[in-house]
Amino acid sequence: MKLTILGSGSPEAYARRASTGYLLEIGGDRILFDCGGGVVDNLIRSGRLPKDITHLFFTHYHSDHMMDYARLIHAAWDEGGAPVKVFGPAPLAKINEGYFGPDGVLQNDLRARTELTQSQQVWVARGGTLPRPWPAPEITEIAPGFTFEGDGWKLTSARATHAQPILECLGFAVEHAGKKFVYSGDTGINKNITALCKDADFLLHWCYRGSGEQVHPALMAMSPDPAEVAIMAENAGVKRLFLTHFRIHMDGDNVHVAAHRDLAQHFSGDSGIVEDLREYSI
Repeated sequence: MKLTILGSGSPEAYARRASTGYLLEIGGDRILFDCGGGVVDNLIRSGRLPKDITHLFFTHYHSDHMMDYARLIHAAWDEGGAPVKVFGPAPLAKINEGYFGPDGVLQNDLRARTELTQSQQVWVARGGTLPRPWPAPEITEIAPGFTFEGDGWKLTSARATHAQPILECLGFAVEHAGKKFVYSGDTGINKNITALCKDADFLLHWCYRGSGEQVHPALMAMSPDPAEVAIMAENAGVKRLFLTHFRIHMDGDNVHVAAHRDLAQHFSGDSGIVEDLREYSI
């Protein structure tokens, strides 16, 4: 498995980090986890195209996890790619319909591209055929405990503690060839996510606050700091641990130093803080 960090940031607009998005490649499958703002640009910078994405799994629908969704699907369609298989909690079907349905926000764009003679001529000149259908990703709404069998890989899910009851939130594990990758999603430490992480070869875990940083009490339980994540990962038998979802102020040198210190103190395996476009073999 090969992991590419396409977005390691937050909702904050930030040149160093796009919002959330992670690409996992297994054989011919290119699996995207979340699709926040800037992820499509980094996908292209990484040498891939939107049409290369075969599967997209959403953890939840905060804006920083899904703002590039319409762009990804539209671009893959315009490149002549196969429909993307898209999975996520409800209301995924409603979200997709709101973009690509007959009354969706992109209806006039799609009508112009598929009905106007000049647009049809451009499409045919690029190798397309008529009539040209609208984008039609394969939508599957999922819930905690959902599993999926890919080509030589298996995905499992668990409930993440984050924005309920308004947003259902998930974490994911992928197993392939005896290796296990876990993406926590945005979550507090809970028994479901801890079980998902058990014996993971690589854990990518969100980190919304620096070491010992105080946030609103309502956020504390769902926003573990580096030490708390490291302790959980060590107890779960994780082999490699990397933190993501950094906000702008968390990229200060002192915050990084403290995070690395806490990771080294509480976790015995390889650990660190991810950066956009960095790649990892699992």
